[in-house]
Amino acid sequence: MTIQMLNNFSFESSDKFRHLQLTLGERWKTVETFDSGDADIVIVPSISIDQRELQKVEGCEHYEERLLFSLIRLQNPRNRLIYITSLPLHPSIIDYYLQLLPGIPFSHARNRLLLLSTYDSSLKPLTQKVLERPRLIARIRQALRLEKSFMICYNATELEGELSLKIGVPLYAAAPDLQIWGTKSGSRQIFAESRVPHPDGSERVWNQLDLAKAAADLWERQPRLKRMVVKLNEGVSGEGNALLDLRPIMSLAPGEASHTERVAAMEERFQRMSFQAKQENWENFSGRIAELGAIVEAFVEGEIKRSPSVQGRITPGGEVEILSTHDQILGGPDGQIYLGCRFPADEVYRLQLQQIGLKIGRNLAAKGALERFGVDFIAVDKGNEEWDIQAIEINLRKGGTTHPFMTLKLLTNGRYDLSTGLFYSQQGRPKYYIATDNLQKDRYRGLLPNDLMDIIAHHRLHFDTGTETGTVFHLMGCLSEFGKLGLTSIGDSPQQAEEIYNRVVKVLDEETSSNNNGLCSSLEYIFPTSTGWV
Repeated sequence: MTIQMLNNFSFESSDKFRHLQLTLGERWKTVETFDSGDADIVIVPSISIDQRELQKVEGCEHYEERLLFSLIRLQNPRNRLIYITSLPLHPSIIDYYLQLLPGIPFSHARNRLLLLSTYDSSLKPLTQKVLERPRLIARIRQALRLEKSFMICYNATELEGELSLKIGVPLYAAAPDLQIWGTKSGSRQIFAESRVPHPDGSERVWNQLDLAKAAADLWERQPRLKRMVVKLNEGVSGEGNALLDLRPIMSLAPGEASHTERVAAMEERFQRMSFQAKQENWENFSGRIAELGAIVEAFVEGEIKRSPSVQGRITPGGEVEILSTHDQILGGPDGQIYLGCRFPADEVYRLQLQQIGLKIGRNLAAKGALERFGVDFIAVDKGNEEWDIQAIEINLRKGGTTHPFMTLKLLTNGRYDLSTGLFYSQQGRPKYYIATDNLQKDRYRGLLPNDLMDIIAHHRLHFDTGTETGTVFHLMGCLSEFGKLGLTSIGDSPQQAEEIYNRVVKVLDEETSSNNNGLCSSLEYIFPTSTGWV
């Protein structure tokens, strides 16, 4: 889609888009009717961000699978789903999700699911590929009950807005012109307006010199700083971050040298930053500043630190609902890359996260935002169960914590209790999980989706709807090429969830060990040697 077309949407189509989006509130006036109503749902799992930034995430072409938890919505026998992908999904992956549905015949659910593909593996957002195929759009329209339809996506840009208008169904997401509040600079503005504690930092800048000046200004305001974080204004999972270490240039600290000398030193230090993305360098990173903008922010120091988050949604009626809290699992060179999460967040601060989340959600709702939002924090242990909590950024989209929690919610039909910050299944049991998008090992390469199914069945690793414990797998399409897999391990306690997770890793390691070709145990389960079939 050309820049001119996007501008045309922004100026000529925004009124039509918002009018169409208003019908969401007219059709589904409450949370209950929205979650349990009769609907046709168009799922476009396009990650519509700068594709060069997205390419920093290994296996990103398979991340369209992360919204497959939405297939569990077919447990409502009145719902119908259209799921669109760049390339066709392996049939066993679809079968896996449909067989999770409690009390719904497989054939009944499958008949209410329409899978469509663009058959296009190019490095373009999926939504753009759909827009380039008018016959595909016509087929989508023909399959829908337009008066009962809505569209969901990973994140909303002008592309998704344009597709919403072409199909003629409202988009359940923040409008494209509101996505600024989900950027690094927009997040900082929301935090300031909401009076939420957040690290000192800069507004967005567009070139290296202004970034150096912003860094020097920050150091002068905070002369005890040891490190700063430089962030591209748009990034995924921390891959657009870099760490600037001030300790080698302490001789130029405020009071020791001039402002001009500090600016020059900052420009030199940029080239020596620790980049979070693999194979990133300053030459490439600096080129992105002119395109995306960047901020600089104080690095939060602390001996004991955690990275909790809170997730919420804004309903079509404008109601702000807290959905969950998590403690994020981070990795990478400086611990800024999102790897996974634990649910719920620690009890010492989870209720505080909820209150902050409500403040931010109400601010976003007042600006017209809809659907998912998440807020990431840094929490530093001050002792005596006191934590200093600083808001870091807002995700005005679905994120790495969305699919694990929605998987739990849809599988158990449970409820989140604001008074405790716990989730209770319909049977009244509190549920806990550990989840990741990044279980990745070279030894897993070459495993096909069917191989994984064999291993799951043989070792009974699947989610048990009776006990409501076990593991739900995702990103199965990543496994063969990248040795990468996603999973959510659910238990009745944090310890049980971790034990279930660790058992999955242990089994996969054993099945792919050098002295086990992975065929014996799994194929014996299907074709026992006693039959003479092998």
